Amino acid sequence: MSNKPGTHQFTVTATEVLLESPILGVRRDTVVMPGGSSAAREVVEHFGAVAVVACDGENIAMVKQYRQGVGDRLWELPAGLLDIANESELFGAQRELIEEAGLEANSWSVLTDLITSPGFCDEAVRVFLAQDLTEVPRPDVDGDEEADMVVKWFPLHEAVAMVFRGELVNSIAIAGVMTADAVIHGRAKARDAAEPFTYRPTALARRRQARGSVPDMKKL
Repeated sequence: MSNKPGTHQFTVTATEVLLESPILGVRRDTVVMPGGSSAAREVVEHFGAVAVVACDGENIAMVKQYRQGVGDRLWELPAGLLDIANESELFGAQRELIEEAGLEANSWSVLTDLITSPGFCDEAVRVFLAQDLTEVPRPDVDGDEEADMVVKWFPLHEAVAMVFRGELVNSIAIAGVMTADAVIHGRAKARDAAEPFTYRPTALARRRQARGSVPDMKKL
């Protein structure tokens, strides 16, 4: 007899690492299904990431960056991997905001956490709201996609309109823009920047740190 729906424990009985690359891994888990059979489930492992809605009160900073996965340049929020061992989400967001937008902020809060593709990937992203902004020099970049990055300020209402026109399609950016619009206009409240990030991925980070890949966990 099968368990009552919603109560089965999906126990992992075996795990095999199929792929290791600098920014991700792929593993195959053998999982006990309802009824007692076993099934293989491939999981793309990720370090997790952060993104930032930097708002001066009326406008937000966005970046246009080439993405090989879709072969196009996309408007996105300043964002980046949590690929430094034991780095907090807030520190990672502060670092990325300087590197990608040349901004620092005195006020930080959490807009939302999202799991981008739970059907096959453990990637989770924390989106911050950064306010009380100051311009600072961006570090020099050479060779990576960031060297081709465009930074532009958009009125928040225009960024919202871009979502509905299909011009802003990055899921993290959509989540950040829509939640920021709700917070900025008083329809919702942001959370404390130090609130625990429950779904931050750990499997890839643990494996890399066990191999001595610190502080930069992208090094194989």
